[in-house]
Amino acid sequence: MISFFSRLLDTISPRPCAICGDRLGASEQVLCARCNLNLPRTGFALHPKDNAMSRLFEHLLPIERCAALMFHSGGSQASRVVYDMKYFDRPEYAVEMGRMMAEEFAPTGFFEGIDLIIPVPLTRRRIRQRGYNQSEKLAQGVSEITGIAVEKHAVKRIKFSETQTHKDRWQRTDNVEGAFSLANPARVSGKHVLIVDDVVTSGATVLACATQIVKAGNVKISVLSLSFAKSST
Repeated sequence: MISFFSRLLDTISPRPCAICGDRLGASEQVLCARCNLNLPRTGFALHPKDNAMSRLFEHLLPIERCAALMFHSGGSQASRVVYDMKYFDRPEYAVEMGRMMAEEFAPTGFFEGIDLIIPVPLTRRRIRQRGYNQSEKLAQGVSEITGIAVEKHAVKRIKFSETQTHKDRWQRTDNVEGAFSLANPARVSGKHVLIVDDVVTSGATVLACATQIVKAGNVKISVLSLSFAKSST
């Protein structure tokens, strides 16, 4: 039920949809019903072992499951929510989109058997600039729905990488080489770990992070992303 306070707050300070800017209803969060319905959903959670994102890691690292909520295309309407949560100080967008992913994917069995969620870490410098880690906020939202704990201390980012946006596949790989280190193997050894990121394109960042995690031994890896942008190179 929507509380009287929530309705009053919406009247005094209307909340805009992150995509179209229209006023949100009292029961709507981040996206209005129309924009939510029109999100370019991938459907990957229905085939988590065989989809365009999972195939990025073939012959590189055994991945249990891969899924993204929506396709990402630079400049598209749907991409606005990603840009806002990443660059325009809207961490609450990431939390809510994490909840949305978890609610939609849970009925498919995507989260069954997963022990820990590891958001792709940022360097301290990047967090100081942005104020938060958007992948960590996404993971928080997923955790709130699934009850799976978020592990923030097993892996560290030790290299401040340049943005991946305008790099090709090989440049992306070089850009994140040596970017992560396994800080606490005991936290992940013997566990099924879900790596959470905001946007997956070439898979280079996730792969670099996962490569460190598997060093802990007897680790299973799955991947969840808010958006998937197919790399053209």
